[in-house]
Amino acid sequence: MNLLVAQAQTIEAPEIDYGATAPVLIVLGAACISVLLEALLPKHQRWAVQLVLSLVTLVGATGALILYATSERPAQGVATLAGAIAVDSPSLFLWATLLVLAFGSILLIADRSVEPGGAFVAQAAIRPGTIQDRAQATKTGMQTEVFPLTLFALGGMMTFVASNDLLTMFIALEVLSLPLYLLCGLARRRRLLSQEAAVKYFLLGAFASAFFLYGVALLYGYAGSVKLSAIASAAAGTDRSDTLLFAGFGLLVVGLLFKAAVGPFHAWTPDVYQGAPTPITAFMAACTKVAAFGGILRVLTVAFQNTQWEWRGVLYGVAVVSMVIGAVLGLTQTDVKRMIAYSSVAHAGFLLIGSIALTPAGSASGVSATMFYLLAYGFTTIAAFGIVSLVRNSDGEATHLSQWAGLAKRSPIVAAVFTFLLLALAGIPLTSGFIGKFVVFSAAIDAGLTPLVVIALVASAVAAFFYLRVIVLMYFSDPAPDGPTVTVPGAFTTIAITLGAVVTLVLGLWPTFVLDWAGTGTFLS
Repeated sequence: MNLLVAQAQTIEAPEIDYGATAPVLIVLGAACISVLLEALLPKHQRWAVQLVLSLVTLVGATGALILYATSERPAQGVATLAGAIAVDSPSLFLWATLLVLAFGSILLIADRSVEPGGAFVAQAAIRPGTIQDRAQATKTGMQTEVFPLTLFALGGMMTFVASNDLLTMFIALEVLSLPLYLLCGLARRRRLLSQEAAVKYFLLGAFASAFFLYGVALLYGYAGSVKLSAIASAAAGTDRSDTLLFAGFGLLVVGLLFKAAVGPFHAWTPDVYQGAPTPITAFMAACTKVAAFGGILRVLTVAFQNTQWEWRGVLYGVAVVSMVIGAVLGLTQTDVKRMIAYSSVAHAGFLLIGSIALTPAGSASGVSATMFYLLAYGFTTIAAFGIVSLVRNSDGEATHLSQWAGLAKRSPIVAAVFTFLLLALAGIPLTSGFIGKFVVFSAAIDAGLTPLVVIALVASAVAAFFYLRVIVLMYFSDPAPDGPTVTVPGAFTTIAITLGAVVTLVLGLWPTFVLDWAGTGTFLS
């Protein structure tokens, strides 16, 4: 008994740097408050209160981030919460990226003018296809639980990119994933398709999480620790068999590549993008991509950089497969959302090139180039899905490509903005997409991956065809007499689309500031 008391007295609570972790704490704390408000407030008050709370949370977290980033702090970063969270320069950049992208996503989620009542079901418990389901589609209410779920997902993403050990990373992975599974099944229209997307995402996500956790177990058996720095030390100076190391690495990377929608681990992507409510598709396409590649960058740079010659060839092949799948299968799509989904698979291949180009620090390094690409791609994607939500018929969104014929004659402004966004996704000069690909490919060439860059350029040229096909369809085809209409966007959707388009243009013309910020520091090891 005395021994237990003595041991208890020697246990000290972990030190917490509240200034460094304030952005994450604000988001997660607000998510908890949002749940309480959902339970306590009358239904007619929830939407306004939840929206204000969400936006104030994002502004407050961004303010705390700016305050910490501009204060005197260790140049290499700090590890807090018993070393579980690393707040370094890449973490701050990725947090800022997630917060600004979440702002645009929240605006799309909150909009109730494009779809009367919002894109989300009024009563989630109603069975799809029933009379009650058809009636709820005409109501003006919505499930406001989407706001706390989005905040929890965002908090998980922010924790994920700053995780300094694999167990913390796994917990963050589940915190960001579980709300997304629910959000995918809450579409107001086409509810069977939406629920099918949620089930597919959940089942495949569970498999990916199991791969990730099994990889963690093997790496713990190899290194005796789940800390990334300890794994790196064990890999650099141990006489143990490398079987556990590379088996664990392979399983771990499978889980990460699934979340990043990298081919061939992309099977969920087209179905989920198509079935989920479009604002949630935008949120996933932008923010989940940032979180997943933020985690990949940290794992590869901190834990496995010393062994890159053993695993680089494998990820080289994965990047090629992802680019080929995204470019070739994107050509066959007849649905706009599925086309953008396969586009994201191709872009994931481009991002993976930057992730394995572990070159010295600088504006052309793989880490900084990949982070810039994530920011640029996120804004473009949110604006693109905002445009998709505007083209509608009596059944909701008109996403079949044939329904976009002659769109420029119906709404020249919407067609012009969407054309600009598609050209950015194709990587045309004067857009952020061109700068993103340029810095990633430059970093890859510096790292000796020139053949991979050649393949990426060919894949980019192939992918450009299905972007140009949509542009030709909008401008050089006649609209059908009974074709869809373009809904006048509300204030929230207008702000989200304008923000995405303006940032896409600005980063294409003046990318220096963001590139310099992305290259200011390295991961804490």
